[in-house]
Amino acid sequence: MSVETSPVVESSPEALHARLTDTILGAALEVHRALGPGLLESAYEACLVWELESKGLRVERQVAVPVVYKGMRLELGYRVDLLVENAVIVELKAVKALEPIHTAQILTYLRLSGVRVGLLLNFNAELLKHGIKRVSL
Repeated sequence: MSVETSPVVESSPEALHARLTDTILGAALEVHRALGPGLLESAYEACLVWELESKGLRVERQVAVPVVYKGMRLELGYRVDLLVENAVIVELKAVKALEPIHTAQILTYLRLSGVRVGLLLNFNAELLKHGIKRVSL
């Protein structure tokens, strides 16, 4: 006789976001430990996608984010680096330091997409924990 288990039902959107961001950050730390700083964003993106998918998460890369102006949908080339489980936006950077413009960028992507939570990750930081910023609407 086998026992079937049901997937864990999240008690709230906050619990879902907490679980996802914890998993994403764990995967990002794994990538940073393996590669260290100094590579292009695209290398970190590919490795992070692999890590997240290996954990069973659905990840979309380079997702178009349209601007809607007075009811008109404009495809202007804005793209979210990663969208995890259609619930968390992840923006990757490989810069000397995170700047206010990076925070403004992810906040804009959250507003335009309707997603509530985002992570800004700077893989060029010596210690990744110094290059993490969680943002939410």
